[in-house]
Parts: sequence; structure tokens; C-alpha cells
Amino acid sequence: MELAQRATNISPSPTLAVDARAKEMRARGVEVLNFSAGEPDFDTPEHIKEAAVAALKAGMTKYTPVDGIPALKRAIIEKLERDNGLRYTPQEIVVSAGAKHSLYNAFQVLCDEGDEVILPAPYWVSYLEQIKLAGAVPRIVMTREENGFKLTPEELEESITPRTRVLVLNTPSNPTGAVYTASELAALGEVALRHGLVVISDEIYEKMVYDGTNHVSIASLAPELRASTVVVNGVSKAYSMTGWRIGYAAAPAEIARAMTALQSHATSNPTSIAQAAAVAALTGPQDALEAMVREFDRRRRYMLEALGELPGVRCVPPAGAFYAFPNVKGLLGRTYRGRPIASATDLAQLLLEEVQVAVVPGVAFGTDEYLRLSYATDLERIREGMARLAAFVKELR
Repeated sequence: MELAQRATNISPSPTLAVDARAKEMRARGVEVLNFSAGEPDFDTPEHIKEAAVAALKAGMTKYTPVDGIPALKRAIIEKLERDNGLRYTPQEIVVSAGAKHSLYNAFQVLCDEGDEVILPAPYWVSYLEQIKLAGAVPRIVMTREENGFKLTPEELEESITPRTRVLVLNTPSNPTGAVYTASELAALGEVALRHGLVVISDEIYEKMVYDGTNHVSIASLAPELRASTVVVNGVSKAYSMTGWRIGYAAAPAEIARAMTALQSHATSNPTSIAQAAAVAALTGPQDALEAMVREFDRRRRYMLEALGELPGVRCVPPAGAFYAFPNVKGLLGRTYRGRPIASATDLAQLLLEEVQVAVVPGVAFGTDEYLRLSYATDLERIREGMARLAAFVKELR
């Protein structure tokens, strides 16, 4: 049986593959320290779980409106105005089964065959595949470490062609932790507006910011930008609700209607009970979120200090999200117990096999001179993992 061409062109998620391999080794009794997972290790706050239980007991187990229950759309609208200075109507909000689903819907309704999508690299792995699934062509723009892995207006301008339709922005960024300032976003927005681009702004990590950094949504900077931006967010990261699968998009009504129509034939509504939980997350106490971010910052500081002590490794301090993205070029071309290390992929494989530390090689994000390490795991594991990494580097020849 022959598969459709789109199926044969899909690459499995490298991050999920590393996580699955680490879990399989653990199941065999191998003590793996897993820094590959992109999810908080904290439990979902109790008041959110209680809201789901109450909804279940109340019989909230039927279909809901495709684009989300009114209570959740109201909560999202209030959140966007309170936190981001953005005003939307219910007709401009689409709730989906996770922010990844929201992104998929956006690419599908915005891109025709052969349209180009500007994708700054390093990029989150699923952007690339979702662009290709929409029949579009990714125009990958490699950002520079010396610029903090942020796309510049000049780089954007040089990448635009008559076929360019969409610009993808991710702030705070997975995998680099880069956070764009208001002025940086305004400069990019000016270029995007001049060329008639639609911006897909993935803001799923907005609550994870450090060192006094502020998250800014590009859509909040000008009415014209709001009218040409799809803001994507969700509850997975901020409220440790990765398994609940609730994301949302805020978009001009025409785009929102198209996303809703597409979703109606793909999945129908997101899970009813999870929507009730998301209402509680957005409208209830935020102290658990604030405590989680403080702990992430503590872990971040420890990991950065440990990475900074490794010869041949340097790391731009992440201002947001919960990943470190160290440059390991100084370790390439060396050997570990006779085994050559030609790339970060080789390095990641050796770390897993030899010292049982699971990390994601940078090739998954568009460059093979970096590793991504998640600090969404407890500090004791981070200490042990950094110690194993230091011992590994000492043995390189």
C-alpha cells in the first residue's frame, strides 16, 4: 500500500523521540536523567483539577461549540486584555486541542500550495512540519547567537519574496529562550506590514520570563498589527496542563471563522471537561504559577552556572521558557573513549548511551552545533545531570 506524499514527507518529532527513548531505558531499570521533555514537572494546581471534577459530576460530557464554550472564551478575552492589552470579541477566539492544534489550524487556513512562510531558526520542531503539511515552503532564516537568536528587521527584509505570506514569531522562544522587546517587535512589525505578511505569534511560554524581562505581544503594538496577527497561546505550560490539551488562537474574525470551520471537520470541539478546567486556570488563583516560575528561575541559574564551567561550551542566558541552548561547537571533532563526536547529534547520542543523560540535539531545531536542555525537572536531577556532563567532558580527547 502506498501512502500519500504528505505522509511520507512528515518527520517524527525528535524531541518526543528522545523523551520516548529515555522513558524506555527507565522502564528497563536504567537511571536516565531526562532533560529532553518540554513540559513542567509540577502537578496541575488543585483548584483546576477540582473544576474538572465538578464539571464531570455536573454532566458536562457532551459536545460543546466547536470553537469553545462561552465561559472559556470570556476568560480568554479577559486574560488577553488584562495581561497583553489586547481586546477581542468572542467571534475572534478559537479554542483548540492544544496550542499545537491552534498553530496547525492557522497554517492550514492561511497558506496555499507554494506560499512561503518565514521561519526564524532555531525553531520549534513542529513549525517546520506543519508548514510543509499546509503545502507551503519554509524559508528558514538562521538567527545569530550574538543577537540573542532574534530575527532582525534586515534579515526579515532580505528573506521576503513575492511568494511570502506568513512570518512565524515565537517569544519567549523554544529552544533558545529568547524574548523579543517591544521595540524589536515593532521593527519587525513595520516590515511585515509593509509587505502584507500575516504574523503567527506563538506566545505559549509568556509566563516563563526571568531577570525582569517582560513579555510583549506584537499584536498589542498597533491596530494594524492586531489586524494581521494570529496570537496563539494555551494553558499547557503556565498551568502545568500539558495533558489537558487546551490551546487557543486570537485572530481577525475572518481567520477565526476559517479556523473554526476547519476544526469542525477535523476534531470538533476540544474536550468539554478540560475546557472547564481551563476556565478555572485563567480566572482562579495564580499563586501556583508564580511559585513554579520562581522555581524554574532557580533551576535556570544553577544550570547556566554549571554549563559555564564546562570548557568548550557557552550558553546565551535564556530570558524565557524553560530551556538552555548551549553552543557545543568546542566539543565537536573530539572523541570519547575512542568514539568520534562530529556533531551535536553524535554528542547527544553518546550522552544518553554512556552517562544516561537525555538531551535534544540542535539539528531538531535547525542547527547541529547546539544542545537543548530542559530545566523543567527537579534541582537534584539537574545537579546530578550537570555532574555527569562535567565528568563526560573531562574524558574527551
